Amino acid sequence: MLRNRFSRVVILSHFFYTLCMSGNEIREKFLEYFKKNGHAVVASSSLIPDDPSVLLTTAGMQQFKKYFTGELDAKQNFQSLNTVSVQKCFRTSDIDEVGDESHLTFFEMLGNFSFGGYFKKEAIKFGYEFIVKEMGLKIDYVTVFAGELATADGGVDVPADEESEKIWQELDPKIEVRKAGRADNFWGPTGSEGPCGPTTEIYVKTAAGKSVEIWNIVFNQYYQRADKKLEPLKIPGIDTGMGLERLAMVSQGVSNIFETDLFEPLMNLLPKEMPMKTKRIFADHARGAAFLISDGVRPSNKEAGYILRRLMRRIIVQNHLASSKVSLENLFSKVGEFYGVAYPELNVSEINSIFEMESEKFQKTLTVGLRELEKMNGVDSVSAFKLYESFGLPYEVVKELGGAKAEKLNREEFEAEFKKHQEISRAGVEKKFGGHGLLLDTGELKAKDEAELKKVTRLHTATHLLQAALRMVLGNELQQKGSDITVERTRFDFNFSRKLTVEEIKKVEQIVNEMIKKDLSVNKVQLPKDEAMKTGALYYFKEKYPEMVNVYFVGKDLDSAFSKEFCGGPHVNHTGEIGEFKIVKEESTGAGTRRIRGIVIP
Repeated sequence: MLRNRFSRVVILSHFFYTLCMSGNEIREKFLEYFKKNGHAVVASSSLIPDDPSVLLTTAGMQQFKKYFTGELDAKQNFQSLNTVSVQKCFRTSDIDEVGDESHLTFFEMLGNFSFGGYFKKEAIKFGYEFIVKEMGLKIDYVTVFAGELATADGGVDVPADEESEKIWQELDPKIEVRKAGRADNFWGPTGSEGPCGPTTEIYVKTAAGKSVEIWNIVFNQYYQRADKKLEPLKIPGIDTGMGLERLAMVSQGVSNIFETDLFEPLMNLLPKEMPMKTKRIFADHARGAAFLISDGVRPSNKEAGYILRRLMRRIIVQNHLASSKVSLENLFSKVGEFYGVAYPELNVSEINSIFEMESEKFQKTLTVGLRELEKMNGVDSVSAFKLYESFGLPYEVVKELGGAKAEKLNREEFEAEFKKHQEISRAGVEKKFGGHGLLLDTGELKAKDEAELKKVTRLHTATHLLQAALRMVLGNELQQKGSDITVERTRFDFNFSRKLTVEEIKKVEQIVNEMIKKDLSVNKVQLPKDEAMKTGALYYFKEKYPEMVNVYFVGKDLDSAFSKEFCGGPHVNHTGEIGEFKIVKEESTGAGTRRIRGIVIP
């Protein structure tokens, strides 16, 4: 009898411990669980993705895209067909919704992935075990794909996922299995074609008794062709996603994500009398801005820089209106303190410096915007959106400060005007990143005309010199982790465990400029891949190369070349064409990975 009581105490102690786990502990527990079950732990990639078709990283699977399509080999790069990660994510569609109980911009996505290592049975078992046994939570119900008949627009019959339903029932006959259609339980390709498949979702009840989806497990088993026909994938894959904030909410027994320990330290720094909605905006936007800045985003009027500017200006406006002013410096310091262990790239002094500069600029614009609002006789959706677009005044500010002149302004009409603007912007993004209207778009290099082509060509060759110089200064173990070249700059990622010293940066820059001054010739030779590798030419380990490759080398001959790499070009003919090379920034993008941004002058 005593033994049974002791067992119950141990079980209850474990149950209450798991419910009280901090966000940091949950993050580590997730990684450890999957590592123990044969998954390679992969560090989060940057919020600025390598994929030029996407503005920001929105899901954990983005860094693994080429492994699902077979372009890259997981076994070669991770020594495993199965991986696990906690990915920094950012969703721009939710910016204006932040302030309620659930919407976020920045969040962390827990995910496990398999590229032919396992499929439905193992994936569902991992999901069940982690939620029930590791986290001590009760699954309220799960959903599976109900199947779908062909539609008139050329689709095909997609069978119900009876296999997943059976697996769930075998794991626990008491679990309720609900069925849903394609809109809810079938993940489709982002474009007209690509990998896709049915999903199963896990729902858990919150402290308020509401069931929320916490984990989505995708079974990539089909390839959707352009004509919408589905073909079985040669190698089925697993792609899962679970928001850390939501998991923390249900496991810590609080009613919303802003009451979790992931937000509580930030919320406690805000004035008690401040409206809850405003507090949530401050907490979310400060966190989101901190991570964007630390991944190299800077406030601007385009792309990711515009997203950052919107966040910063929204909290600047809220602080302008607040009766008790908020110390943004303290908020950013708290973000760095809380998340610094998991994300060492967070640089609080840099975050504060960038925010302060933007605040100084915007304070003048804000004053002018409020003055412009005062001049208006009436405010409708068109004029309100102009105030938002020109001066950064959000709907709430215009509505509140507009008083009687804004009484006819409503959220629906403002949103309609906003969507109209988004459609125009989206068309511009599609034109830029869809390959239309660009003279050059290789993914790594982008140029819209001859002038830009010349600039990116100079930057591209300079990047080759940069990698060779980095290896000379930091050691030959250094390997490329990614690159991206625009007309403004080159961005080069590489493996290195620490921040470069000022002397090391100067030395690298000096070596590159010495090679430029020597006006060395840039040559190309085509060789079989195996033979090219024997020459010592560098290549990006993640890429798959054809049997015949181009090796570009800087110098008179291949053997004595200063730099030699597998590459598709374009390049300058002589290094003297590059101009002066300057490193403008060196930073971390994650554990063990550094990033250099460089420019050429003139």
